[in-house]
Amino acid sequence: MSWALHALGTGAAQAHALGSSAAVIERDAAPLLLIDCGPDTLVRYLYAYGAPPPAVYLTHLHMDHVGGLEGLFYRLWFDAHWRGRTQLFLHAALVPLLQARLADYPRLLAEGGAQFWDAFRVVPCSRGFWLHGLWFDVFATRHHRPLSAFGVALRGSCVWTGDTRPIPEMLAEYAAQGERVFHDCGLLGNPSHTGLDDLAREYPAELRARLVLYHQASAEDAAAVRAAGYAVLDPGQRVALPAPEPLRDAAG
Repeated sequence: MSWALHALGTGAAQAHALGSSAAVIERDAAPLLLIDCGPDTLVRYLYAYGAPPPAVYLTHLHMDHVGGLEGLFYRLWFDAHWRGRTQLFLHAALVPLLQARLADYPRLLAEGGAQFWDAFRVVPCSRGFWLHGLWFDVFATRHHRPLSAFGVALRGSCVWTGDTRPIPEMLAEYAAQGERVFHDCGLLGNPSHTGLDDLAREYPAELRARLVLYHQASAEDAAAVRAAGYAVLDPGQRVALPAPEPLRDAAG
């Protein structure tokens, strides 16, 4: 069984040439979980896989990460085969925020008869969630406001931080078994995002060697981050992943 992470887009909010940061965890080349759904993500996903995502995880609700959800709603709702089948995973703290930000739009369908949530199988979570017999850990990150952004980890395989400042205490817990760590990092940091100079200060060398960085403001910034000696995620790139650790009999 082979595992990979497929980057659909890798850019910051205004880095249109790099695409909205979003990725797909693949098992045997088949899509298992889409992480985030920005304005251009659904188009890139459909081009790559030819059908809607069976499962989506949302890290947070800034529009460069959820701006494609309305388009996904329409794609699912008007396809009888897909309506109500896509699982939508998000931390429970984000549910009322998504309701206010997107789902509460009046008369989402001109003819009425449907709520935003009707197109999905919504799965609120806190510590994590099960998907096809695999346990995905969910953990808080540092972005904008407390309890507004959450990373996701598949033990032994990979960690996707989403937008965040450095989180050494979280990665000490969720990236302690050789996982590839896909981490927000631009050339310059700010109160909501990690910068290049934050990495050496916050993370040990062993962890830095496993980082794959994304969410740069431009291709030029991405090249500068790569020139500093770090792996950088490119749009369309697939990164081979270690297999997830086997679940113990007592898991769950």
